[in-house]
Amino acid sequence: MIGQRHYLLIGALIVITIASIFTSLLSGSVNLGINAVVAELLNSGHELESQVLREIRIPRTVAAFTTGGLLALSGVIMQVLLRNPLADPYILGISGGAAVGALSAILLGAGGILLTNAAFAGALFSIALVFGIANKFGRWSVTRLLLTGVVVSAGWGAVINILLTTSSTNNVQSMLFWLMGDLSQSRVHLGHYTLLLIGLIGGLLFSRSLNVLSRGELVAQGLGVNIQYLRLVLYFSASVFTAAAVTIAGSVGFVGLVIPHMLRLLGARDHRILVPCSILLGGSFLVVADSLARIVIAPQQLPVGVVTAIIGVPSFIIILRSTISK
Repeated sequence: MIGQRHYLLIGALIVITIASIFTSLLSGSVNLGINAVVAELLNSGHELESQVLREIRIPRTVAAFTTGGLLALSGVIMQVLLRNPLADPYILGISGGAAVGALSAILLGAGGILLTNAAFAGALFSIALVFGIANKFGRWSVTRLLLTGVVVSAGWGAVINILLTTSSTNNVQSMLFWLMGDLSQSRVHLGHYTLLLIGLIGGLLFSRSLNVLSRGELVAQGLGVNIQYLRLVLYFSASVFTAAAVTIAGSVGFVGLVIPHMLRLLGARDHRILVPCSILLGGSFLVVADSLARIVIAPQQLPVGVVTAIIGVPSFIIILRSTISK
């Protein structure tokens, strides 16, 4: 049942989201005060401030929030689908397929929209490959899906190593930044916003089924849930969310793994609360991580995936210890 503390949690996350967005807009090599940011948002800023915000910081902040929201939502779905607390959006090899597509594009000298399309095509191919193997002869099971995803992911890892070792020095740096997650050139469009909105609405519509499935398949079947149909919806939904996130920012780790656990620890176990809260906290987390990536060694920038790993590893250890102590 949704109680007062759940509404308080959502309210707190909305405040955190707003604070993280303003932090991101204020962070960078060009110093902008809060008054300048507010003035620009009200269309009354100076030309230089307007250019910095509209062409660099606002698109990057929006990209970070969208990516974090998609990854956190995918993490929630994967953990329910696979009934594995260690499941994250990349466990089924989707990021590996996207990486092979993106690195191949970099190796051929492509960039921009061509690189994005190549990454998305690689992710879709990996989705189809994992599903095709796991569903061979119609014998679909979570164990088969998980094992197939792990093997395919290992295969993509081997291909990635081959591409890295056979590439020129100039290409390797670009490849490594993509593999570690990078938002410096990221842009989102209407399709990404629509996908995130569909994920929110769909997650709320399927929240009852997710609550039941998280208690076990036998319980879900006993309560009339169509397990086969639900598995298909969850698999392809999480896969598409992950593919979209990877094409925006590369392989950003720990968001989909840590955020759902953190929220469950705060009492958001009901998916009617967990789904929207995951989007808010996942987006805010990545916005803050990207802000840190820009200022820690300014004027140079760190890959955002490095920052999420630095924050994510101790956070997950703390969550794990708290869970065990209970």
